[in-house]
Amino acid sequence: MSSRIPPEEMGELFGDDDYREAFGEDMASTLDLDRWSTGLDLDKVMERFRSEIAGALHKEGRLRTLVRNEILPRLSTRSGMLPEAGVYKVTPEELTLIHERLLFQGKVDAVAGSHASHDSLPIGISQIGVGIVGYQGNSGAFSKRLFRKEMAARNANPAQEAMDYINMRQNRFQGHKDTLSRMARRGIRTYAERAALLSKSSAEWRMGIGNPCAHELLSGSGYMTLLERSLSVLQRVIHEHKKFVFVSGSLQDRGFLTMGFALDAGEYALLETLQSDGEHIVRGWEYGGRSKRMAWDFVRDSSSCVVKGLFRISDHSPPRLFYAHREHVHEAAWVAMADSVLRPERGFPLLLDVAEMSCRSAFGDDGFLGLVHDAYAQAGANLQFFSERGMRR
Repeated sequence: MSSRIPPEEMGELFGDDDYREAFGEDMASTLDLDRWSTGLDLDKVMERFRSEIAGALHKEGRLRTLVRNEILPRLSTRSGMLPEAGVYKVTPEELTLIHERLLFQGKVDAVAGSHASHDSLPIGISQIGVGIVGYQGNSGAFSKRLFRKEMAARNANPAQEAMDYINMRQNRFQGHKDTLSRMARRGIRTYAERAALLSKSSAEWRMGIGNPCAHELLSGSGYMTLLERSLSVLQRVIHEHKKFVFVSGSLQDRGFLTMGFALDAGEYALLETLQSDGEHIVRGWEYGGRSKRMAWDFVRDSSSCVVKGLFRISDHSPPRLFYAHREHVHEAAWVAMADSVLRPERGFPLLLDVAEMSCRSAFGDDGFLGLVHDAYAQAGANLQFFSERGMRR
């Protein structure tokens, strides 16, 4: 358990300039506590908040005008772009048809997953859940529980056996291994969502959250089996089923979301395929020879079939990124928008929200931690192993 100090390297840290550019002040000024406010002066705080937010929104309004007038009209003319790229308008009548013929007929299923975990010295437990819902009722719920068990070799020397456990636990959170373990849990959940849409749903249209070809799947999160299974499922979704739409609720691709704010209510834009995204992931991830060839083959054969787009339901809701098969991209946009218009203030598909809430209700933290506490109590441990506070933000 020795503390090892890395050797000095040439060069200096370079984050100070980025910090100054982002926040408008030097790091040294931020670290000077004499410059910090004393107590909480609500009047000054509110005035600063209002001033900063008003200024940011004013700049954003000007940027929206520039993007709408100068950038959106050029989407279809950029070299190497998707031929279908451009801005399109959906009518209320078209959305009503989607409601009547697909959504409310139960021909669209949505999937969402959840992850709950408990970690202590003796054991780590992870619970991964996936729920599928449609407007005709709940289609299914599936869960898996993983128990991290520590195995140290039995030693005739009790002192050595104890030291083996101590060293193993001390080193668990140092280095690549535990990072891979955390990535694996996320990758398993993401894989399970797509696998459930493929094999546990019979609806004509399938809806999911995020990028269908997510980083944790295309990289395998460092696990060959996860990579193989993920690429197999994605290939079947893309080349066999085809009628899918994934919608992102995160702030990833902020540049594209900036373009999305230039859309009017009821408009959607087709941007590009996932080819460049896939190439970026494969170039940046450390694969082995065989796994890298598999990833490159998938990017070449499948990523170009998936289109990335934007839609906006209301002037009072944010734009959303969506992903769909190139052959059905317009209908996919209509499906996502028709479901989102049911909650125009949020502008996000209602079915996905329902799927996520259903999954958390069945497999979320509350029920999971209740089971964990009960098991500890039955084992006579009470709360002695619940030493970790909530994570600081």
